[in-house]
Amino acid sequence: MTRIISILLIAGGALGLIYGGFTYTSDIHSAKLGPVVLQVHDRETVYVPIAVSAAALALGLFFFFGLRSK
Repeated sequence: MTRIISILLIAGGALGLIYGGFTYTSDIHSAKLGPVVLQVHDRETVYVPIAVSAAALALGLFFFFGLRSK
């Protein structure tokens, strides 16, 4: 179980360092007027701090390689 968590931390930390965040789209309003459907989408961006990404990567590497002797 520790191996899986460490691999997820390594992957998440590396992706955070490479991309710096992620963007998602949420549907806030929609209206149907006969055959026409109107929708308003809101695009949100979440930035991941470099320190958090680096800490996740370091912690994942520590768990993966540090616990190898057990």
